[in-house]
Amino acid sequence: MLLSNVFSDMFDDMFSTPTYKTAAQPMMSCDIHEFDDHYELSMDLAGFKKEDIKAELKDGYLTIKAERSNKEEQRDDGGRMIRSERFMGTCQRTFYVGEHVRRENVSAAFEDGVLKLSIPKQVQQPQVEERHYIDIQ
Repeated sequence: MLLSNVFSDMFDDMFSTPTYKTAAQPMMSCDIHEFDDHYELSMDLAGFKKEDIKAELKDGYLTIKAERSNKEEQRDDGGRMIRSERFMGTCQRTFYVGEHVRRENVSAAFEDGVLKLSIPKQVQQPQVEERHYIDIQ
């Protein structure tokens, strides 16, 4: 009876204890800096290429999406598959930047795995003086 509990516990532990660990790594970490006339957003996108990244501005929301896929095959001398791995990943973040921001006013650059965007602050529109008519008596 004691021996069966030992084996039972050993098998329970062997199958319940994970044999690998996953590292929770923050995706799309970003820093936002404020300047007098604009905001500068820097986003880490290591492992992505410029072609993998899309930035969309719609209804005051800036959405940045990065997507990539990779397929790797390994064959022996006879052409038989001995290993095949596939990876596909997508990540996305959305920021409210205001409805005053226009696409043509946002600049973006991608270098060394970092996406940098410059987003203008809302510019105060000069008030147009209303016409005031003078009553003529």
